[in-house]
Amino acid sequence: MRENLERIKKRIADAATGCGRDPECVRLVAVSKTVDADRVAEAIDSGAVILGENYIQEARDKFNTLYDRPVQWHFIGHLQSNKAKYAVRMFDLIHSVDSLKLARALDKEARKNDKVQEILIQVNISQEETKSGIEETGAVDLITQISRLENVRVKGLMTMPPFFDAPEQARPFFRQLARLRDRIVDRNVPGVSMDELSMGMTGDFEVAINEGATLVRIGTAIFGARQ
Repeated sequence: MRENLERIKKRIADAATGCGRDPECVRLVAVSKTVDADRVAEAIDSGAVILGENYIQEARDKFNTLYDRPVQWHFIGHLQSNKAKYAVRMFDLIHSVDSLKLARALDKEARKNDKVQEILIQVNISQEETKSGIEETGAVDLITQISRLENVRVKGLMTMPPFFDAPEQARPFFRQLARLRDRIVDRNVPGVSMDELSMGMTGDFEVAINEGATLVRIGTAIFGARQ
């Protein structure tokens, strides 16, 4: 586990420096879905500082076991509005907000918990029917509406490109998300920052870093093949 993490961290640093970026600007999200709590604890002990979870119930079980460990919890899967109360209690950052309904549910629960919930807006850049996310054409309006909520803060964008065997084929989708980020920055929406671009996974994260990723979501290269 430690060797896997160190190998990935080096590749992240090399990818960042290779395109003139500070490696400290890119953070590793260790995707721990389907991984049991003991192995997740091992990953934390080996240097993982951000965990990415896809399913609320599975995350709750691990969170209850590991809540006192020095790690951030990020939710990266599809989130239903009726699970907002659990998400707000556990997660430092939610990557996958794609509707005003969900944002309002998170805002309501965050207010109850005296918290400002940080979120990313998931954008379906590839317009695949099987993927969640707001279409690019609706992203600015959605962010503007969410910006009026008091207990959520938009911190950036997230996307998942189509799966390709060749990482370079994902580049246009990463570049398109970065350009959307730039347009949103130009709008200067009050209360909205575009600090984060969550994009890139085990097979294509180096290309994503080259296009501006600040959060890369990597599971298989750390934990091995999914069970």
